[in-house]
Amino acid sequence: MARIIEPLIVGRVIGDVVDYFTPEVKMCVTYNNRQVCNGYELYPSTAVAKPKVEVQGGDMRSFFTLVMTDPDVPGPSDPYLREHLHWVVSNIPGTTDATFGREVVSYEIPRPNIGIHRFVYLLFRQKRRQTINPPASRDNFSTRNFAAENDLGPPVAAVYFNAQRETAARRR
Repeated sequence: MARIIEPLIVGRVIGDVVDYFTPEVKMCVTYNNRQVCNGYELYPSTAVAKPKVEVQGGDMRSFFTLVMTDPDVPGPSDPYLREHLHWVVSNIPGTTDATFGREVVSYEIPRPNIGIHRFVYLLFRQKRRQTINPPASRDNFSTRNFAAENDLGPPVAAVYFNAQRETAARRR
């Protein structure tokens, strides 16, 4: 498990977004058949449509909440608006994907303006099927506070990718 968590420590996901946790399930995030791997770069144009997010290692009696956040807003050197919320899906049954859950906050495409941003996917195990309260705003979001307010506990899986602003030449 240390090899799974190490990139999250090096990438400062653990620390900036969540506290140390032990991964319990596998989460696979893919955009157009391209799997998200910790620290790899994706072009924002690749992430225009919602990704496919699969939960592996749960069971049909388990339910999960998925959170996607950007902790580097407006820029990584001075992220004073940390974090910006991009997506929340709740009540995802174990062994399925996010399309089977309830979208609490609609998907917002990554639009980094300054520098290289981290886009973090966190999966939380729910204690039961429940109603997740949406945050008041996407800006100044806190994953830690959101998890506490909704009685979610620590994450059970996480993955992140890096993205930076695309020039017109890069999109071609």
